[in-house]
This record gives sequence, C-alpha cells and structure tokens, in this order.
Amino acid sequence: MKKAVSLVLALVLALSLTACGTKKQTEKQEETQSAVELTVFAAASMQETLTKIIDMYKTVAPNVTVTPTFDSSGTLLKQIAAGADCDLFISAAQKQMNALDGSLKGDTDKNPDGLDLLAQGTRVNLLENKVALVAPEGNPAGIESFSDLASDKVKLLAMGNSDVPVGSYTLEILKYLNLDIAALEAAGKVTYGSNVKEVTTQVSQGAVDCGVIYATDAFSANLTVVDTATTDMCKQVIYPAAILNTTQNQAAAQAFLDYLQTPDCTAVFKAVGFSAAK
Repeated sequence: MKKAVSLVLALVLALSLTACGTKKQTEKQEETQSAVELTVFAAASMQETLTKIIDMYKTVAPNVTVTPTFDSSGTLLKQIAAGADCDLFISAAQKQMNALDGSLKGDTDKNPDGLDLLAQGTRVNLLENKVALVAPEGNPAGIESFSDLASDKVKLLAMGNSDVPVGSYTLEILKYLNLDIAALEAAGKVTYGSNVKEVTTQVSQGAVDCGVIYATDAFSANLTVVDTATTDMCKQVIYPAAILNTTQNQAAAQAFLDYLQTPDCTAVFKAVGFSAAK
C-alpha cells in the first residue's frame, strides 16, 4: 500500500515538474517570438519628431525595437530599390513613394522602373508640411519674401538638390517667380544640400543669405521664417507612408504605422508645424 502511494506521489511530482518546464519553455518561446526589430526609413525633416515618437513607443510596445534611418527621400528610395532592409518608408513627397508603388506600373512618369515594393493597401498620406524661406539669425540681408530671390538682396541661396523633395519644391517656386536656375548657378548665387538638414545647417551657420527648407525644420533649428510658399508656388508637401512588401514583420510595422496616426503622435507632429494630410 505504501509503495503504491509513493509511486503515485512520485508520478504527480514528475508530471508537475514536466508541466512547469513546459510552461517556462512556452513562455520563453512566446517572449522570443514577440521581440521584433523594425527598420524605418524616413525623410530627414522628420528626425526630431520621429525620434521622440520612437521613444514614446517603447512604453506602448516594449518588445518592439524601432531603428530609424533619416536622409533625403531620394537617397532612401535608391537604397530601398537596391534591396536595403526596410519595413516602413515615410517620404517627404509622393514622387519617391510612387516610384515603389506597383499599382502605378505602366505609368512611366510616376513609376519609371516598374517597381512593386509596397505592401498592398498600406499606403497612407500621413502628414503635410510647408515650404519656407528662412534667414540666418538677425536676417542681415533684410529678406522679406520669396520675391526677394530676384533682387540683389540675395547673394547666396541654399537649396536642396533636384532629387531631394525640398529641392524639387524650390525649383517649382523659382519657376513660378520666373527665375532661371541655370542663370542663378552661373552667377554663383546658389549652393546645394543633399538633404534638408544640410540646407538648414548652412542657414543656421550664416553661410548664406537665405535658404528654402520646411517649416518644421525652421522650427526645430529656431530659424526666422520670412515667407511661406502658397499652393500656387509649389505642390502640397504631403508625406506618404507605406509598408514594404519585403518585410518579415508586417503586423508590427502596421501597428507602428497605426500608432503614428494616434492623437499622441499627432500632437508631437503639430508641435513643430506638421498638420494632418488632407
């Protein structure tokens, strides 16, 4: 009788230990499975806001590590097209997003290389920005508006390269003002930046009389905005976002993209001059 009881107790203990071990193993597997690393490529003009939001997201999704890469949208596009590891792309213009959008295949103007790299149904217009003419501290040249770009007040203008969204917008403004970019270059009145942050730095350092950047970058750099472009002068500055169809973490990427559209994130964006895309 005693032997039977002992055997039963031993069996119960063994089953208990096995169950405990199995539970711990399952919990460990679940923990490992929930740990996700997201790579986000975003326009350089989002650096301050997105960095802050990523820090906020740690409390929302502690098992998700978001690693951002900030640069001009044109540079990021080239990297994605070349096979760079990216889960979510946020561009400062529709042009770069269109170039990856498979639904636009056949439209050689919008998608010239026929790329199909966006996860279907994930593309959204996330934010809107404004193009601003800014001057260094004290505005020593006394620049008052975009029309002054045609005057002798401006000896040197900083702008983005033509493949950078802010540079493309600047070219539209110059065309609106009937200013020939080739003539300005020949006169030595233009200096370029490979992204909006480089243009902002040139203005902040007083190396130029003025520069064309985004209103949000002007806010972050504490620069004086002397004028803001109207929709007659250049297109709306819309920031589209989309998940790449090459991602291995679509659910986590979608969750982060959804988070970027929450009131908490909207408040962060609005604080520096972004607005919700219309």
